Amino acid sequence: MAHKWKDIRRKLSPEQEEETRRYVQAVVESVTLNQLREARKLTQASLANLLGVNQGSVSKMEKRTDMYISTLRSFIQAMGGELQIRAVFPEGEVAIEQFKDAGDSEETAAA
Repeated sequence: MAHKWKDIRRKLSPEQEEETRRYVQAVVESVTLNQLREARKLTQASLANLLGVNQGSVSKMEKRTDMYISTLRSFIQAMGGELQIRAVFPEGEVAIEQFKDAGDSEETAAA
């Protein structure tokens, strides 16, 4: 028999609820490029058209674990977003501006 979430949730301690909330937030904030494209309701072909490449190139980009920052920026911009690079430390976050206007130079290589 299925249980309703609100009934299960009533049994959670405030600490368990907070842990669940943090886990869900982390999952929502961490997606792959293909998940992001799908969430934006774009096909590989339509994104390829926006980027001026073929569909196979989009497929390869989505599978890469290492690419130029400029390539990733173009990918995100084609989906209507803006790439922001931040360093996260225990005491807070810092925006990294070095790559903001880097264009397509090879100096923008990064993980």
